[in-house]
Amino acid sequence: MTAAIEGRPCIVMVDAYAAVRSLVLTFLEQGCYLVRVQSTRDVPYVYRGSPYVPDDFVADIVHEGDLEATAEAVGAFTPIAVIAGGESGVEFADLLAERLGLPGNGTALSSARRDKHLMVEAVRAAGLRAARQLRATDADELAAWHRDLGGRVVVKPPRSAGSQGVFFCDTPQESVAAFRALADADDVFSQPNRGAVAQEYLPGTEYMVNTVSRDGRHHLCDVWRTGRLSANGVVDLCDALSLVEAESRVVEPLRAYAFEVLDALGIRHGPAHLEIRMTPQGPCLVEVGARIAGGGIPACAGLCIGESQLEWTVDAYLRPERFHARAAAPYRVRRHSAIVGMVSPVKGVLSEYRGLDEIERLESFHRLITLVKPGQEIDRTVDDLTYPLIVTLLHDLEEVVQRDLNTIRHLDGAAFYGLDGAARS
Repeated sequence: MTAAIEGRPCIVMVDAYAAVRSLVLTFLEQGCYLVRVQSTRDVPYVYRGSPYVPDDFVADIVHEGDLEATAEAVGAFTPIAVIAGGESGVEFADLLAERLGLPGNGTALSSARRDKHLMVEAVRAAGLRAARQLRATDADELAAWHRDLGGRVVVKPPRSAGSQGVFFCDTPQESVAAFRALADADDVFSQPNRGAVAQEYLPGTEYMVNTVSRDGRHHLCDVWRTGRLSANGVVDLCDALSLVEAESRVVEPLRAYAFEVLDALGIRHGPAHLEIRMTPQGPCLVEVGARIAGGGIPACAGLCIGESQLEWTVDAYLRPERFHARAAAPYRVRRHSAIVGMVSPVKGVLSEYRGLDEIERLESFHRLITLVKPGQEIDRTVDDLTYPLIVTLLHDLEEVVQRDLNTIRHLDGAAFYGLDGAARS
């Protein structure tokens, strides 16, 4: 160990790719040094376009399958914590923290923190409201289950993320088609699906609930309401997130239910990102990630609240006494915000965006992230991985943010996207 890092706390981050760099930088700003561990020999598909920044880390250790060798290499840095940088790193972070005797969530429920079917069953076993579901491995069994259940069914990969491969099915025939599309395919982490999970469709508004825990005590960092529309053959596509004030009457039942879900899944340490539907019967889990929220949510929450999962995660691992002293305090929204995904209805080679100047002139306009640039292939938006542009709105007045969000939806459409040649089907 070099003299430059002696005496400074070491944080190990498993599968730290570009999407989680904000957390990496927050630890660096606190005087920590970081060791990166890659849980798989090859970079998963979803991260291939978002590499990490090597200079952020003093070491990059690729796990080759030998836990003892990896633990020994990591242990040489005397870390104080092992944290999952992304969804693919959750289970290995649990394993490594347990092996090194560091604060963590243990391995007994690791699979339930990743596998969507096991996750919901663990929640049900704890006596909480949970969706009716089936682990689908046979098309005929799935069709019969859907017929008996009736109504709309969601069919999705067991361990994917970013709403990739999620199908909303109104008939048994549609469920079977979705199952066949998923069963033998790989998910976004380059792992085979080996079947699918079928769940009842949960009516009601979906919320994203972000938390941080230490020693089994949980803190609610922020809550976001999702906007939904039907587009490009997707019945329930998320197109926007709007920050919810802590005083809103929906927050307390969401908080209480979310904390019980965390307990049911053994999440005692670190950040978590929960997706919960507020159904007519009350809150019901869609899924949870035992890691920090993605999509720039923590950074945006920090602008609105003054702190986010980033600062709370640092406190949980570096200053647990400060975490416990403040954990019961409700967050306070000082500025309102929405994170808006543009919904492309076209496919082809993008030549230009028409109307960006109108978006940039909106009163609450804060930031624009271009994920598909002119000259690149653009696809129809069908999940969280296919937004071509992300717009962040920020303003003191919630009404201004909502007006500008509505204006963006008015501007978005086929005329917004210039293509080289005709759009392809």
